[in-house]
Amino acid sequence: MLWRASFRSVSPAAIGVPQNPRPTSISKAFVVASRAKDDISWVRKHLSGWDVKRFIVDSSFAQYTVPENKGREAMVYLTYIIDAYDKLPDVTVFMHSSRYQWHNDDPLYDGVPLLQNLQLPYIISQGYANLRCVWTLGCPSELKLDQQGNSDPEAEQSTQSTYPQAFRELFPGEQVPDVVGVACCAQFAVTRDKILERPIEDYKRYRQWLLDTPLDDDISGRILEYSWHIIFGKPHVYCPNAKQCYCNTFGLCNLDCDGEDKCGERWPFPPYSTLPQGWPTVGWDGKSRDQGVLANLRQVAMSSENQSA
Repeated sequence: MLWRASFRSVSPAAIGVPQNPRPTSISKAFVVASRAKDDISWVRKHLSGWDVKRFIVDSSFAQYTVPENKGREAMVYLTYIIDAYDKLPDVTVFMHSSRYQWHNDDPLYDGVPLLQNLQLPYIISQGYANLRCVWTLGCPSELKLDQQGNSDPEAEQSTQSTYPQAFRELFPGEQVPDVVGVACCAQFAVTRDKILERPIEDYKRYRQWLLDTPLDDDISGRILEYSWHIIFGKPHVYCPNAKQCYCNTFGLCNLDCDGEDKCGERWPFPPYSTLPQGWPTVGWDGKSRDQGVLANLRQVAMSSENQSA
């Protein structure tokens, strides 16, 4: 058993979640960054009602593609915003192509529940919401920009050392912050109105920076990963209380949380960055798991008002 769920119920209205969480009048798009070999059939199977915009970064013949496969998912996101700037839906979700990936904030790292439970009125009220509530990784201070001088070849340190100059180029005239913190990993929802708060020229400048920078893909992509919240109007350190985040963003208002950074094993820290072949019916130990086992893993790691009822 991963953790014991609380039986105390917290009303969504008590911490700011609007009533009527699933209006049907909200237009919404799913922008997915993918390669040609990726299988995204899970999106259309489980997320009816979404306008799916699949970008294929390694095919110039795809319906939606990018000027250059550079900067990882950031090139896709910026290209979509630029191309759709005058015809954006009410809410756009930017996400990666795999249904199961370690950075999905779910007990089984499953992207489907995240999107099925997304509280659209709350997203609209906020303008921007990260699809990750747990603080690991990225919060509360992923980049300590006032601590330069210690050279480290690791990607995180390289991002830290190159971020100040990149920030000056991306946000000319703004003061470089001492610290930047946001939960990883470049998957978020944003409204049309929030995107339109910036002129299209800003997004074109960000994309041109990606095209022109000599930085490696992983570094330039990570620089944008730790800039999206700033682009969409949040403070440099944006790490909401995990309990409130789960309730507001996903309607999970009955989680047992020991601190402000996580809620039990709602997101178990993975032993490896790559999920086992056959996940989730194959576990980390290589052994098969039936649906009953999977259901129990999910149940003991999360609880909501509906499940309690």
